Amino acid sequence: MTPQAKLIFAISLLLGTTIVISSNHWVTIWAGLEINTLAILPLIAKSHHPRAIEAATKYFLTQATASALLLFSATTNAWYTGQWDITQLTHPAACLILTSALAMKLGLAPFHFWFPEVLQGSSLTTALILSTAMKFPPMTLLLITSPSLNPTLLTSMAILSAALGGWMGLNQTQIRKILAFSSISHLGWMVIIVSYNPKLTLLNFYLYALMTTTVFLTLNVIKTSKLSTLMTTWTKTPALSAMLMLTLLSLAGLPPFTGFLPKWFIIQELTNQNMAPAATAIALLSLLGLFFYLRLAYCATITLPPHTTNHMKQWHTNSPTSITIAILTTTSIMLLPISPMILTTI
Repeated sequence: MTPQAKLIFAISLLLGTTIVISSNHWVTIWAGLEINTLAILPLIAKSHHPRAIEAATKYFLTQATASALLLFSATTNAWYTGQWDITQLTHPAACLILTSALAMKLGLAPFHFWFPEVLQGSSLTTALILSTAMKFPPMTLLLITSPSLNPTLLTSMAILSAALGGWMGLNQTQIRKILAFSSISHLGWMVIIVSYNPKLTLLNFYLYALMTTTVFLTLNVIKTSKLSTLMTTWTKTPALSAMLMLTLLSLAGLPPFTGFLPKWFIIQELTNQNMAPAATAIALLSLLGLFFYLRLAYCATITLPPHTTNHMKQWHTNSPTSITIAILTTTSIMLLPISPMILTTI
């Protein structure tokens, strides 16, 4: 793919996202989402591998269906209320259809089946865009329309996402699929609190995007996509592998790291909203995800698990680490001390 084509697709992604987050009319929002979908498809299919073509096809069909549902929801609401404004979503059927459309766009359970397959067929850079930037427009719509949506339905879908994201990631050996199920699990944490404190959802999304970007960029540097190859990369870049381990533990939400920050605030807010059972359930379900995070972290460190086959060690390289990865890794690990300042802004 030529640099000019990549530039056009990147500008189209920025344009589509800008249209969605700055519009208050449903038709322009639908147009922005369609621009985003059409811009990302060539990036998914650029390797011309059968898995990439399959991933692009699945992504197109899913996103086209979700966009059609969103337009149907807006049309239904306009039919009954005469309003095309995004903040005037009052009809119950329109709210239900919109919830399904946004869940399909985000990859929220039970509409999550396309996401791991699409990520597995994409390159690491495209998978990073799909996991972070492409979730921003539907997440914005979810934040804006959250007062109109059913909180019980959102809570049920959130707990189901946390359960399925943790459970289905347990037996995976492909790192992109593991990170896809990790994304589904994190979406559960974002959606469960969106009706009560949207700022916490936004904070969780920003920190998730920060940590996921760090992990994907690190994996792209060490050229790793499977657990079996991750076990031998520590000989090539030991310092980067150690930082990857800490970032993965932060993504798991362990206390000394940045990833613990949104989970702490969300559990606190759910308890204040008299939703202690939901907070307990989603906290216990996050332990499922902790298992495969720990397995990834274990494989990324300077230890090898017991095995009978011999692994070929890779040559040690002294190439300097990118300054971007260094900054992202530092913020992914060490933001917990500023939590009182963050709490005052929420």
